Amino acid sequence: MAMDAERRQAELIEQFSAQAAALSSSAPQLAALVLEATSHPALFAFSELLSLPALSKLTGTQYASSLDVLRLFAYGTLKDYKSNSGTLPALLPDQVRKLKQLSVLTLAESTKVLPYDQLMQELDVSNVRELEDFLINECMYSGIVRGKLDQVRRCFEVQFATGRDLTPDQLNNMIDTLSDWLGTSDNLLHQIQEKIKWADTMSEVNKKHQKEFEDKVEEAKKSIKKLNNLNRQTSTYGGMTTFSLNLEE
Repeated sequence: MAMDAERRQAELIEQFSAQAAALSSSAPQLAALVLEATSHPALFAFSELLSLPALSKLTGTQYASSLDVLRLFAYGTLKDYKSNSGTLPALLPDQVRKLKQLSVLTLAESTKVLPYDQLMQELDVSNVRELEDFLINECMYSGIVRGKLDQVRRCFEVQFATGRDLTPDQLNNMIDTLSDWLGTSDNLLHQIQEKIKWADTMSEVNKKHQKEFEDKVEEAKKSIKKLNNLNRQTSTYGGMTTFSLNLEE
Protein backbone atom coordinates (compact mmCIF):
# COMPACT_ATOMS: atom_id res chain seq x y z
CA MET A 1 0.00 0.00 0.00
CA ALA A 2 2.74 2.49 0.93
CA MET A 3 4.65 1.78 -2.27
CA ASP A 4 1.48 2.26 -4.33
CA ALA A 5 0.82 5.60 -2.62
CA GLU A 6 4.39 6.76 -3.24
CA ARG A 7 4.15 5.71 -6.87
CA ARG A 8 0.88 7.61 -7.23
CA GLN A 9 2.45 10.71 -5.68
CA ALA A 10 5.37 10.53 -8.12
CA GLU A 11 3.01 10.14 -11.07
CA LEU A 12 0.93 13.16 -10.03
CA ILE A 13 4.00 15.33 -9.45
CA GLU A 14 5.32 14.37 -12.87
CA GLN A 15 1.94 15.12 -14.43
CA PHE A 16 1.61 18.57 -12.87
CA SER A 17 5.25 19.37 -13.61
CA ALA A 18 4.71 18.61 -17.29
CA GLN A 19 1.57 20.76 -17.35
CA ALA A 20 3.41 23.64 -15.69
CA ALA A 21 6.19 23.47 -18.28
CA ALA A 22 3.62 23.59 -21.07
CA LEU A 23 1.85 26.58 -19.48
CA SER A 24 4.97 28.52 -18.55
CA SER A 25 3.95 31.55 -20.62
CA SER A 26 0.47 31.90 -19.09
CA ALA A 27 0.31 33.18 -15.52
CA PRO A 28 -3.50 32.74 -15.20
CA GLN A 29 -3.26 29.11 -16.30
CA LEU A 30 -0.36 28.47 -13.95
CA ALA A 31 -2.43 29.89 -11.09
CA ALA A 32 -5.29 27.59 -12.10
CA LEU A 33 -2.86 24.68 -12.11
CA VAL A 34 -1.83 25.48 -8.52
CA LEU A 35 -5.50 25.50 -7.56
CA GLU A 36 -5.99 22.11 -9.21
CA ALA A 37 -2.91 20.61 -7.58
CA THR A 38 -3.77 21.80 -4.07
CA SER A 39 -7.33 20.49 -4.49
CA HIS A 40 -6.35 17.06 -5.83
CA PRO A 41 -7.52 14.37 -3.37
CA ALA A 42 -4.47 12.14 -3.85
CA LEU A 43 -1.61 14.67 -3.87
CA PHE A 44 0.12 15.44 -0.55
CA ALA A 45 3.59 16.61 -1.63
CA PHE A 46 4.15 20.06 -3.13
CA SER A 47 7.76 21.15 -2.65
CA GLU A 48 8.82 19.80 -6.05
CA LEU A 49 6.10 21.83 -7.75
CA LEU A 50 7.11 24.86 -5.71
CA SER A 51 10.65 24.61 -7.10
CA LEU A 52 9.58 24.49 -10.75
CA PRO A 53 11.06 27.34 -12.83
CA ALA A 54 7.74 27.78 -14.64
CA LEU A 55 5.85 28.52 -11.42
CA SER A 56 8.54 30.90 -10.18
CA LYS A 57 7.42 33.21 -13.01
CA LEU A 58 4.33 34.03 -10.92
CA THR A 59 6.55 36.04 -8.57
CA GLY A 60 5.78 39.74 -8.83
CA THR A 61 2.56 39.21 -10.79
CA GLN A 62 -1.04 39.55 -9.67
CA TYR A 63 -1.04 35.78 -9.25
CA ALA A 64 1.88 35.71 -6.84
CA SER A 65 -0.46 34.64 -4.03
CA SER A 66 -0.75 31.26 -5.77
CA LEU A 67 2.88 30.63 -4.81
CA ASP A 68 2.03 31.51 -1.21
CA VAL A 69 -0.82 29.00 -1.32
CA LEU A 70 1.46 26.34 -2.76
CA ARG A 71 4.04 27.09 -0.06
CA LEU A 72 1.30 26.78 2.57
CA PHE A 73 0.32 23.35 1.28
CA ALA A 74 3.95 22.26 1.14
CA TYR A 75 4.90 23.26 4.68
CA GLY A 76 1.95 24.80 6.53
CA THR A 77 -1.21 23.86 8.40
CA LEU A 78 -4.80 25.05 8.71
CA LYS A 79 -3.73 27.05 11.76
CA ASP A 80 -1.10 28.82 9.65
CA TYR A 81 -3.73 29.68 7.05
CA LYS A 82 -6.09 31.13 9.66
CA SER A 83 -3.24 33.25 11.01
CA ASN A 84 -2.51 34.65 7.54
CA SER A 85 -5.94 34.55 5.92
CA GLY A 86 -5.83 38.29 5.32
CA THR A 87 -2.96 37.94 2.86
CA LEU A 88 -4.02 34.67 1.22
CA PRO A 89 -6.92 33.96 -1.15
CA ALA A 90 -9.99 32.15 0.13
CA LEU A 91 -9.67 28.38 -0.08
CA LEU A 92 -12.11 26.04 -1.80
CA PRO A 93 -13.73 23.27 0.31
CA ASP A 94 -11.44 20.67 -1.29
CA GLN A 95 -8.42 22.77 -0.36
CA VAL A 96 -9.63 23.17 3.22
CA ARG A 97 -10.09 19.42 3.54
CA LYS A 98 -6.61 18.83 2.11
CA LEU A 99 -5.05 21.36 4.49
CA LYS A 100 -6.75 19.63 7.43
CA GLN A 101 -5.30 16.31 6.29
CA LEU A 102 -1.86 17.87 6.04
CA SER A 103 -2.32 19.35 9.51
CA VAL A 104 -2.90 15.86 10.92
CA LEU A 105 0.31 14.68 9.26
CA THR A 106 2.23 17.58 10.79
CA LEU A 107 0.93 16.76 14.27
CA ALA A 108 1.77 13.09 13.78
CA GLU A 109 5.41 14.01 13.08
CA SER A 110 5.92 15.24 16.64
CA THR A 111 3.88 12.73 18.66
CA LYS A 112 2.09 9.43 18.14
CA VAL A 113 -0.70 10.10 20.61
CA LEU A 114 -2.88 13.02 19.52
CA PRO A 115 -5.48 14.25 22.07
CA TYR A 116 -8.93 14.92 20.67
CA ASP A 117 -8.97 18.41 22.19
CA GLN A 118 -5.76 19.34 20.37
CA LEU A 119 -7.03 17.91 17.09
CA MET A 120 -10.37 19.70 17.33
CA GLN A 121 -8.59 22.98 17.93
CA GLU A 122 -6.06 22.49 15.13
CA LEU A 123 -8.66 21.30 12.61
CA ASP A 124 -11.38 23.75 13.62
CA VAL A 125 -13.77 20.90 14.44
CA SER A 126 -16.53 21.47 16.98
CA ASN A 127 -17.29 17.96 18.31
CA VAL A 128 -15.81 14.49 18.74
CA ARG A 129 -18.16 12.80 16.26
CA GLU A 130 -17.12 15.19 13.48
CA LEU A 131 -13.46 14.71 14.38
CA GLU A 132 -13.65 10.91 14.35
CA ASP A 133 -15.54 10.93 11.04
CA PHE A 134 -12.81 13.11 9.55
CA LEU A 135 -10.00 10.91 10.87
CA ILE A 136 -11.69 7.76 9.55
CA ASN A 137 -13.04 8.97 6.20
CA GLU A 138 -10.45 11.56 5.16
CA CYS A 139 -7.29 10.29 6.80
CA MET A 140 -7.35 6.54 7.40
CA TYR A 141 -9.44 5.60 4.36
CA SER A 142 -7.23 7.75 2.14
CA GLY A 143 -4.18 5.83 3.44
CA ILE A 144 -2.20 8.80 4.71
CA VAL A 145 -2.41 7.61 8.32
CA ARG A 146 -3.15 4.45 10.24
CA GLY A 147 -4.10 4.38 13.86
CA LYS A 148 -6.60 3.68 16.61
CA LEU A 149 -9.37 5.90 17.91
CA ASP A 150 -9.47 5.70 21.70
CA GLN A 151 -12.79 7.14 22.85
CA VAL A 152 -12.09 6.40 26.50
CA ARG A 153 -8.81 8.32 26.57
CA ARG A 154 -10.11 10.77 23.94
CA CYS A 155 -7.09 10.46 21.69
CA PHE A 156 -5.92 9.17 18.32
CA GLU A 157 -3.00 6.73 18.51
CA VAL A 158 -0.95 7.05 15.33
CA GLN A 159 0.62 3.86 13.99
CA PHE A 160 1.74 5.23 10.63
CA ALA A 161 1.70 8.63 8.95
CA THR A 162 2.85 9.76 5.52
CA GLY A 163 5.77 12.16 5.70
CA ARG A 164 5.33 15.76 4.62
CA ASP A 165 7.61 17.97 2.54
CA LEU A 166 10.73 19.10 4.37
CA THR A 167 11.33 22.80 4.78
CA PRO A 168 14.77 24.06 3.68
CA ASP A 169 15.82 24.27 7.35
CA GLN A 170 14.59 20.74 8.04
CA LEU A 171 16.39 19.48 4.95
CA ASN A 172 19.64 21.11 6.06
CA ASN A 173 19.25 19.61 9.54
CA MET A 174 18.61 16.20 7.99
CA ILE A 175 21.70 16.54 5.80
CA ASP A 176 23.76 17.47 8.87
CA THR A 177 22.31 14.53 10.81
CA LEU A 178 23.03 12.11 7.99
CA SER A 179 26.54 13.52 7.60
CA ASP A 180 27.19 13.01 11.31
CA TRP A 181 25.78 9.49 11.09
CA LEU A 182 27.99 8.77 8.08
CA GLY A 183 31.06 10.03 9.92
CA THR A 184 30.20 7.94 12.98
CA SER A 185 29.61 4.90 10.77
CA ASP A 186 32.97 5.38 9.05
CA ASN A 187 34.73 5.61 12.42
CA LEU A 188 32.93 2.51 13.66
CA LEU A 189 33.80 0.63 10.48
CA HIS A 190 37.46 1.63 10.88
CA GLN A 191 37.42 0.39 14.49
CA ILE A 192 35.83 -2.89 13.43
CA GLN A 193 38.44 -3.34 10.72
CA GLU A 194 41.19 -2.67 13.24
CA LYS A 195 39.65 -5.23 15.60
CA ILE A 196 39.51 -7.75 12.78
CA LYS A 197 43.18 -7.12 11.98
CA TRP A 198 44.06 -7.52 15.68
CA ALA A 199 42.03 -10.73 15.86
CA ASP A 200 43.74 -12.07 12.74
CA THR A 201 47.15 -11.20 14.20
CA MET A 202 46.31 -12.86 17.52
CA SER A 203 45.03 -15.90 15.65
CA GLU A 204 48.34 -16.21 13.82
CA VAL A 205 50.25 -15.76 17.09
CA ASN A 206 48.12 -18.44 18.74
CA LYS A 207 48.68 -20.77 15.81
CA LYS A 208 52.44 -20.20 16.09
CA HIS A 209 52.39 -20.85 19.85
CA GLN A 210 50.27 -23.96 19.29
CA LYS A 211 52.73 -25.22 16.71
CA GLU A 212 55.68 -24.55 19.02
CA PHE A 213 53.89 -26.35 21.87
CA GLU A 214 53.06 -29.35 19.67
CA ASP A 215 56.68 -29.50 18.47
CA LYS A 216 57.94 -29.49 22.07
CA VAL A 217 55.45 -32.21 23.03
CA GLU A 218 56.62 -34.28 20.08
CA GLU A 219 60.25 -33.79 21.08
CA ALA A 220 59.40 -34.78 24.64
CA LYS A 221 57.68 -37.93 23.41
CA LYS A 222 60.71 -38.85 21.35
CA SER A 223 63.01 -38.28 24.33
CA ILE A 224 60.82 -40.42 26.57
CA LYS A 225 60.72 -43.16 23.95
CA LYS A 226 64.51 -43.18 23.69
CA LEU A 227 64.79 -43.28 27.47
CA ASN A 228 62.35 -46.16 27.71
CA ASN A 229 64.22 -48.10 25.05
CA LEU A 230 67.39 -47.58 27.01
CA ASN A 231 65.80 -48.60 30.32
CA ARG A 232 64.43 -51.82 28.84
CA GLN A 233 67.94 -53.05 28.45
CA THR A 234 68.74 -55.22 31.40
CA SER A 235 71.77 -54.57 33.50
CA THR A 236 73.47 -56.84 36.01
CA TYR A 237 74.86 -55.36 39.16
CA GLY A 238 76.24 -57.39 42.10
CA GLY A 239 74.83 -60.69 40.81
CA MET A 240 71.28 -59.34 40.49
CA THR A 241 69.36 -58.43 37.35
CA THR A 242 67.39 -55.15 37.59
CA PHE A 243 64.71 -53.71 35.28
CA SER A 244 63.71 -50.10 35.05
CA LEU A 245 60.12 -48.89 35.00
CA ASN A 246 58.53 -48.36 31.60
CA LEU A 247 57.66 -44.69 31.43
CA GLU A 248 55.98 -44.96 28.05
CA GLU A 249 52.18 -45.21 28.16
